[in-house]
Amino acid sequence: MAQARSSSSANEALTPLPAERRVFRWHDHLSLWFSLGVGLLVMQIGAYLVPAVGTHDAVIAILVGSAVGAGLLAWTARLGCETGLASAGLMHATYGSAFARLPVVLNIVQLVGWTTFELVVMREGTQAIAKQALGLDLAGSGGVLAGTLLWGAVLLALLSGSMVTLVRRFVARFGLPLVVISLLWLTWQFGAQLSAKGFDAFWQRPGDGSMGLFSAMDLVIAMPVSWLPLVADYARHGRRAAPGRLGGAFGGTWVGYALANVWCYALGVMVASVAEPGTSLVTALLLAQGGLIALGLILIDELDNAYGDVYSGSVSVHSLAPRWSVRRWGLAMAALCIALALVLPMHQLEPFLLMLSSVFVPLYGVILGRLGGGAAVQAGARRVDWSAALVWVGGIALYHACAKWAPQWGSALPTLFVCFVLARLTRPAAAGAAPLAGAQSHG
Repeated sequence: MAQARSSSSANEALTPLPAERRVFRWHDHLSLWFSLGVGLLVMQIGAYLVPAVGTHDAVIAILVGSAVGAGLLAWTARLGCETGLASAGLMHATYGSAFARLPVVLNIVQLVGWTTFELVVMREGTQAIAKQALGLDLAGSGGVLAGTLLWGAVLLALLSGSMVTLVRRFVARFGLPLVVISLLWLTWQFGAQLSAKGFDAFWQRPGDGSMGLFSAMDLVIAMPVSWLPLVADYARHGRRAAPGRLGGAFGGTWVGYALANVWCYALGVMVASVAEPGTSLVTALLLAQGGLIALGLILIDELDNAYGDVYSGSVSVHSLAPRWSVRRWGLAMAALCIALALVLPMHQLEPFLLMLSSVFVPLYGVILGRLGGGAAVQAGARRVDWSAALVWVGGIALYHACAKWAPQWGSALPTLFVCFVLARLTRPAAAGAAPLAGAQSHG
């Protein structure tokens, strides 16, 4: 019995974080999630909206999709902050200690994929900068190897330090201002190009009909949804907001990520609207005045996305195998992603994003339905919660059914609503009286 208790306490991912380690304030959450929301991948997905939908529909999809997606992140962040549990702990509390291993493993797989994506994007951005600034062609195997190992080495160095220190000292104080300046400059440059070509024509531009408004919204929501299995890993380090207030993890996460998502999607639409056909996003950014410096700063910011993926992935792996520390798992996971970035083709973004949404939208619809009211069973108290598991699996099927038979209505919002309602209605009776582990006041 004592051995089991010791093993449980050693599992950081399934144990509420103690009050003395909870140091993030509202501005720390905002800085972190604004920084994580900015990236070349987000701009590339934004460019996919053009010319599939018209400018009016693109703006509506970006604004509504970002508000909804960031709102889901913020709600999940609030759960993590109130309970002190990591994402794996929330999954255990909802689905049971045995069944929760499945979504935890799926989360690890997606985080390996995202980290590999980030390394490829940073490598190719570096190759483009080297060619533009120095006339060096690094597209060969030697350049691929050097670029991947360069960014991989920096990532490994960051992982050897403290996540809390990185967020509070680097991201908030230095990274965020530089990224904001870069985005402002690029927005000015491409806004001027749009104005020169005729802003009215851009604003009235129709879509080609290949995507509807709700399908476009699904694509926008897909980016914040991909962060849902990570947000509690960081929010658990936040100080709890006073009762009745929406500040802290909730407000900081929502405002920070929503601003970044709207800005990057809109910038992607602007770039795609003025660039010559066939021009890649990175090339278009480099051709803008001052684009070389702006792109370089965004690439540096891209590094914290890779770091965020690996750190959260290491927390999830640690929940399954606590013999290794979170830091040790992080270094191992980063090494794997570096190797994968050298051999895997990583450019089919849209299907990958929508596939992730089909898994994680219903997954967190159930989690929010069960835990969103502030009360639930203890993490790991049951081995399998069959009603939660069935709602999740049914939600995945519903997501794909909507995409196939009713694409005009989208998939994310109907699936989220149905899973949330069903999870709420099927909550175990004990959930109303038993608070989640760590939900008590931390002073």
